[in-house]
Amino acid sequence: MREQAGNAPPPQSQPYPGRSGEMAPEPRDEMRDYVGRELLDGKRALITGGDSGVGRAVAVAFAKEGADVAIAYLTEHEDANRTRKLVESTGRRCVLLPGDLGDRDHCAAVVEQAVTELGGLDVVVNNVAYHRPVRSLDELTDEQWEHAFAVNIHSCYRVTKAALPYLREGGAIVNTSSVNGLHGNGTLIDYAATMGAVNAFTCSMARNLADRGIRVNAVAPGPVRTPSIAVALPEERGAEFGEQVPMKRAADPDEIAPSYVFFAAERLSSYYTGEILAPGGGDGWRPSPASATA
Repeated sequence: MREQAGNAPPPQSQPYPGRSGEMAPEPRDEMRDYVGRELLDGKRALITGGDSGVGRAVAVAFAKEGADVAIAYLTEHEDANRTRKLVESTGRRCVLLPGDLGDRDHCAAVVEQAVTELGGLDVVVNNVAYHRPVRSLDELTDEQWEHAFAVNIHSCYRVTKAALPYLREGGAIVNTSSVNGLHGNGTLIDYAATMGAVNAFTCSMARNLADRGIRVNAVAPGPVRTPSIAVALPEERGAEFGEQVPMKRAADPDEIAPSYVFFAAERLSSYYTGEILAPGGGDGWRPSPASATA
């Protein structure tokens, strides 16, 4: 059962990059009730940030739809192996690609490894992200600003660029943005700036690749219970996470992953490109004073 308003998770915090298994209670990110319809049968997908949270849910959903997947992640080996087992339990392949996607050369390397291991590439999901709140611009260091851009938008550009020679007509790219890229955020200044860049990159590449028959879209979720939230928010804020949206709760990753299936499956979204889908519990595209300081 998903958590309803008034039944928020207890306060918690973790060191970076966070682990799904240490969250209490653990978020629903295994797509246990999801039934595939062969929408991605025979497809090969690379998912960055695929070890846990939304990335894990997307990997499992893609596998249940018939896709083999490669997941790129930083150092969360326990979470990544859990995702691998979930994917393999569906009868599909799962390749693990650890390393820092903030590094220029590693972005190209994970694409090459995914292509080699899977025998090609049909879908790319740019999902990796870093965020850490600050109280003021004075507190935001150059190092944090540059790291956020390296991980959140530079990796999106570099992975996409490396993948394009392998994508054919009917291929799909799905980028993970955030409602913070639409509204801004008073404490996630660098993160919101990078998410705005992801949105613009998505729309630009959709226009650029339309003639090649490659669709490019983005999912911009509102509050979602993932390990990165347990890292980024102080314990007292974690217990209130998601209460600012009209639905009065954060989503579980299982509730967000079907958006990625929709964009990846040509049978469902053949006329969709350059779109930004914002599942935000009622707080999606609309400007919201609450989300400006969330």
